[in-house]
Amino acid sequence: MRASPDELPAKPDDMFDRDVEWMELAAFTADDRPGATLGIVSGRRRQGKTFLLRALCEATGGFYFAADEATDGESLHQIGAALGTHLGLTSALRFDSWHEVIDALLALGNDHPVTVVIDEFPYLVRANPSLPSILQNALAPRRAEREGSRSRLLLCGSAMTFMGTLLAGNAPLRGRAGLELVVPTLDYQLAARFWNVTDPVLAIKVHAIVGGTPAYRREFVRDDVPVDTDDFDGWVQRTVLNRASPLFREARYLLAAESELHDMGLYHSVLAAIADGSTTRGGIGTFAGRKSGDLAHPLNVLIDCGLVRRQPDAFRANHATYEIAEPLITFYHAVMRPIWSDLAHTGNPSRLWERSGPRFTSSVLGPHFEQLCRYWTRYFAPEEITGGFPARVEPGVVNDPASKKTRQVDVAAFGVDDGGREAILAIGEAKWHETMGIAHLDRLRHIRDLLTAQGRHGAATARLLCFSGAGFTAELTDEAARSGEARLLTPADLYTGILLQTRASL
Repeated sequence: MRASPDELPAKPDDMFDRDVEWMELAAFTADDRPGATLGIVSGRRRQGKTFLLRALCEATGGFYFAADEATDGESLHQIGAALGTHLGLTSALRFDSWHEVIDALLALGNDHPVTVVIDEFPYLVRANPSLPSILQNALAPRRAEREGSRSRLLLCGSAMTFMGTLLAGNAPLRGRAGLELVVPTLDYQLAARFWNVTDPVLAIKVHAIVGGTPAYRREFVRDDVPVDTDDFDGWVQRTVLNRASPLFREARYLLAAESELHDMGLYHSVLAAIADGSTTRGGIGTFAGRKSGDLAHPLNVLIDCGLVRRQPDAFRANHATYEIAEPLITFYHAVMRPIWSDLAHTGNPSRLWERSGPRFTSSVLGPHFEQLCRYWTRYFAPEEITGGFPARVEPGVVNDPASKKTRQVDVAAFGVDDGGREAILAIGEAKWHETMGIAHLDRLRHIRDLLTAQGRHGAATARLLCFSGAGFTAELTDEAARSGEARLLTPADLYTGILLQTRASL
């Protein structure tokens, strides 16, 4: 039986957010029913998985073991030493096989539920590929060692391509796990709170570089947070563009952490193409000098790694674009990679950053702002703005037969009506560095008419959303107030209710 929240160990005071993850892990480990259970914890590096699992073991008196890149024999020695220390023995336990190790871990839970964590599990499997099968057999139904144990075994790893296959298809552990938890990056609103940035414009700029990865604030820049918008350029230069900063090479290391990425040059070219604005498979192929058909595997691997996401077209079935899911990689390929040699040989990147300003705005901030606008519309926008509850929000392309052109829609929100039919709720345009005027509203009105002519359900009454980081003309402001059909949204609207508060230490 699942324990009630009041019976679970309290989340540590120094842990930011992760309420859902802590609750799921704590409930899994507190399950008092007989029978050992298995859980899988994954997520990209730097998201705080180790911090979360160590804290869980501390709170529950569990056993934590972090594997090294080592031979199989050395790993057996290391876990024997760690288990001996955990049990308060004067010497290490000696194991000749992983069968013995797993049974010893199961024995920890013979009397009561015990948390058992094996972190960096992919390292162990790299040295001994049979380990998942050994676990499969150890956790087999009606096996005495499993049935008499209440060990709650958690396997954790950051190699997403590997961890994603542990429970897939015909994998040995499929059907053995009672928990599969992915620890995500912080969303942009949580990231602003974590970085203690209270200015919405500054929050978007910071997020466009470091995203929602917690370690980038704590370990990588040692709590160096931009004081205000005037400090942003200086912050960029002393952190991500500083060759002595861990952030300087981090984007390159993110790829190296994935064992499935063998042709690193190809993967970097794919990411560079997307960062440059070539977001279709054909465009990526042209940029990389490869046939589009040859890109299916590298794109799928990058998606499995959580570094790229496939973005369906809102209005054209079987059409999609690709987006980079990690802002730091976009920043690296759009800003740093073209001037890498200069950055690596200068102690003062101010001139290089000044020259890169237009590229940062057009290739990083602009697309990033569009992504945040879609995310806000999908998950945070009030119903009175969107005209309902969006079930999906995507960009899209609308054909304009009269002009023989296509019209790009940055934000297209769809809901489901009372009859179960999908309906267009709203369409929107997002401009980071451009003051929006009547022409932008007229363009949205024209697109709405095109969608209505196509017979799209709900199009005739779709709300019109104008997102701008640079503001709106007085004429557009007056027209929006007069007609009531458009909403003008600023960066402050994307953070309503969480920013504009006094700076405080987190």
